[in-house]
Amino acid sequence: MHLHLHLNFSMKPIAIISIAALSCLASSGMAQNTLGRAATPAEIAAWNIDVRPDFAGLPPGSGSVAQGLQVWEGKCARCHGSFGESVQFTNALAGGTTAQDLTTGRVAGLAWLNPQTPPLPATTLMKVATVSTLWDYIRRAMPYDQPKTLSVNEVYASLAYMLSLADVVPQDFVLTERNIAQVKLPNRLGMRTDHGLWRVDGTPDVQGTLCMNNCDTPSALKTLPARAKFQQGNVAEQMRSYGPLRGVDTPAQLK
Repeated sequence: MHLHLHLNFSMKPIAIISIAALSCLASSGMAQNTLGRAATPAEIAAWNIDVRPDFAGLPPGSGSVAQGLQVWEGKCARCHGSFGESVQFTNALAGGTTAQDLTTGRVAGLAWLNPQTPPLPATTLMKVATVSTLWDYIRRAMPYDQPKTLSVNEVYASLAYMLSLADVVPQDFVLTERNIAQVKLPNRLGMRTDHGLWRVDGTPDVQGTLCMNNCDTPSALKTLPARAKFQQGNVAEQMRSYGPLRGVDTPAQLK
């Protein structure tokens, strides 16, 4: 490629040098090859780890309930409790499901299906509809303080143990990539598609109005339990200071 440059000799020398350098890059074809490079297969494989509802992307492996117990006690129980019952950091993982739920595929204890006073707190195994979601999330995000450190077999084992807590699988069960599709969760038929998150033109689940000042406070709010409010410092300094929901000035509540 030939560039014809008409230079004004009143230009500063540095400008002339810069233009000359650009012309050399353009003429040699280097300009289009100096930024970035193609990702290697290993880099793509490390990033592309999602497991879909049809189990595409699921790696081969296995883990028994007994092996999962060992993984659980060593890496999971400190946050979730030995039986997935702890609510110290999150909602409980197991509980609230019945043998009837396993048969019907719908968890009757969910508040919107069977209103109760007070409603049962919804555990993870009461809500999740696809077992691939559990496998994928455990692999990506657990343990909370060391995500992605579990081996593939440890993911299978810890999930097998978690499923056993709700009697989804028997105590001698070995979870593998070959039988995971046969696992039937209690709420497997509970996934809704008639909402705004599923369709672009759908109606949002939540309706509201924009508000910046003097906003009405919602009548029903879910707040942190008292024992957890002060573990992360002053929440008011970490959340927005406008709108109907604002960070609680936690130190003030200690007075």
